[in-house]
Amino acid sequence: MNLHADVCVVGGGPAGTLLGYLLAQNGVSTIILERTSGVSREFRGEHINADTEAILREHDLFNKIEELGLLRMSKVEYFAGRHIVKTILPGKNEEHVGIHVPQSHLLSAIINESQQYNHFQILYNSTVTGLIEDDNGFYTGVKVIKDGQELVISSKIIVGADGRYSTVRKQANIPTEQRKHGYDVLWAKIPAPQGWEPTTRMVFVDGHQLALFTQTGSRIQIGWNIEEGTFPLLKKGDIRSFLEPLVSSFPELKHIVLENLQTWKDFVCLKVVSSCSETWVKDGLVIIGDAAHTMTPTGAIGINCGLIDAHVLAPILTKAFLENNTSAQFLKQFEVSRRETIKNQQEMQIKKEVSFSEIFTQLELV
Repeated sequence: MNLHADVCVVGGGPAGTLLGYLLAQNGVSTIILERTSGVSREFRGEHINADTEAILREHDLFNKIEELGLLRMSKVEYFAGRHIVKTILPGKNEEHVGIHVPQSHLLSAIINESQQYNHFQILYNSTVTGLIEDDNGFYTGVKVIKDGQELVISSKIIVGADGRYSTVRKQANIPTEQRKHGYDVLWAKIPAPQGWEPTTRMVFVDGHQLALFTQTGSRIQIGWNIEEGTFPLLKKGDIRSFLEPLVSSFPELKHIVLENLQTWKDFVCLKVVSSCSETWVKDGLVIIGDAAHTMTPTGAIGINCGLIDAHVLAPILTKAFLENNTSAQFLKQFEVSRRETIKNQQEMQIKKEVSFSEIFTQLELV
């Protein structure tokens, strides 16, 4: 079975779906391939900043997402034990210090709006197995397994929006340089107690960072920074001892924590790396988001970077079709417009990681 579209987007996450929506708006036929069966995703980036909010508003998506549910953060607090050592409040003319948007709400809103266009399709349970090139070295399509059936999707441009382990990047033989940061993150979710304020809480415990992110649906997502590669060793120890610093800092959570985090299976371990690919474009091919530049969890900016990529790339791809030019030379303007910003943001993440403890050592307890 063969299908055709102007653009084939591999990866139905935030960046891929936003790009598909924007292209469809511009009259560019698009097929999105998503290997999972739907929009439900666990432990993905779900906090957007003011820049991303502005983009979603510009494209008439924010209100649609808000109808499904989101939560504005009122402040960021830094704790040493039970003591607050620093508070960050919204700036002048700002309503929040970040917004929690469940990824299922974000994706559902974008996809629902996209489906008003006949030339937009999203295919779930679809795994890319290979890329197709023509005699001139231009990428012209992908080979896919969908529900056990082999498909060929021909397109004028392939976009790899398929994450840090990108199949498109690997199949296109694009080298990427990875940087380890010396830590991994354990994620878990618990119910929020009644009256828990929509706040991001950062804690310094035994030389490591512990973060509590309030979420919609009266939930709290907790992230523990642990030394890189130590989760297998941690799992051999007593889970209550591991949880003690959390319940000591927030005794109001003790009952909820001990009730909901009873075994190590209640955690997800994220291997923390950042990366940047040697190039983000080839003839007939572009990679965006984590496929091009993986960010660390620091600052919760990964999802924002991917959505901005899509926002910047959509008009460039639209122009590429108008001028009938899908060469790497033409597509390179996307990379040129974004690479320096991404480099600066990755450097900022490193500085924040290194200086995190200074917040607690330089400020007096209040």
